[in-house]
Amino acid sequence: MDDYLPLAFLNAWEYCPRRFYLEYVLGELRDNEHIILGRHLHRHIDEAKIRQEGDITIHQQQWVWSDRLRVKGIIDAMEERPEGQVPLEYKKGRMAKHLNDFFQLCAAALCLEERTGEAIAFGEIFYHGNRRRQRVAFTPELRKATEEAIAAARAAVYEPMPEPLSRRQKCRDCSLEKICLPRELRYLRSL
Repeated sequence: MDDYLPLAFLNAWEYCPRRFYLEYVLGELRDNEHIILGRHLHRHIDEAKIRQEGDITIHQQQWVWSDRLRVKGIIDAMEERPEGQVPLEYKKGRMAKHLNDFFQLCAAALCLEERTGEAIAFGEIFYHGNRRRQRVAFTPELRKATEEAIAAARAAVYEPMPEPLSRRQKCRDCSLEKICLPRELRYLRSL
């Protein structure tokens, strides 16, 4: 499983292909306030255990993988509900259409489906910024886009490093901004 793409790096790929390349290919990892706060908020769920809440069994820190897609990772939780399995991720930010989070969650569901043979209709993301869960339907379109993102990320490993994004807010919030140097590169290329 050494060549299986970790689910967290699929999230990084959709957030920014250059960030993915820096982290996954070059091994550049760096903390910033967003990473540290996210780690702090995860402290109660970062322990592998099984617990019961009414008729729901919650598997925290669930290991998942797909031999077909060659991805692997640990999802924050998987809830066994009467209506079926529901993968669950905890995120620091606020609810929105964060495709990077959706891809990570959908890939986890694809892994679970492959392992169990059971279809999973949706997952949920708990956003600490809203203190609410957002339901993510695993539509055929999201499944296809997730599989395409996995293939693109795997192929990018053999390509030159992608250019920086032009979305300044993403760059500003990125823990690798001081390594990536997006403003400096854009400036040099404009000369």
